[in-house]
Amino acid sequence: AVLGCALLFPVVLAEDCPSPCRCWSLGEAWGTRVECSSRGLRSLPALPRLTRSLHLHNNSLASIPAGALDSLGHLQQLELWDNPWHCDCHILYLKLWLEDFSVPALAQLRCASPAHLRMKPLGQLTGNDLGVCTRLLPTRCLQFFWRDLVLIAGVVITFILVAWALKLSKKLICQLTLRGQRLRRSIPKTH
Repeated sequence: AVLGCALLFPVVLAEDCPSPCRCWSLGEAWGTRVECSSRGLRSLPALPRLTRSLHLHNNSLASIPAGALDSLGHLQQLELWDNPWHCDCHILYLKLWLEDFSVPALAQLRCASPAHLRMKPLGQLTGNDLGVCTRLLPTRCLQFFWRDLVLIAGVVITFILVAWALKLSKKLICQLTLRGQRLRRSIPKTH
């Protein structure tokens, strides 16, 4: 029976599988099953790009780094329960990612710390629970923010200068028109 399982789920090459996990190929078209449960993991290992099934339950994971799951485009199954999730700003990525990926998986996760959030479901965390998390915005977002702010300031300054130039030009035209009329009146007519 063990040989039959090995034929159905051949073990992936060692360099593709993160230590101390075990990996099985589900077939070239299906991707990889990555079994990392009950391994005492404190951080997320580098995962195979074609991971389809990921088991990280019963470890010591407190958070998942922002962007760590974004490259797993083939992922269909994820088990994260029974980890001591620390619910501060660093958990926000995982919460938002799971809201898009799997609401049932999100519903299984509970905060282990801080004390005032102990046993609260991750899916029920609010901005009030997490406090101020703006410092964790991705750098690209902050770059776009500053770029947009500079563009908006440039547009506002341009409008002010154009309005000032129009006002000045109207005043100049009025002055030239008045001078032209005075000149015509002051020039004697000769016949």
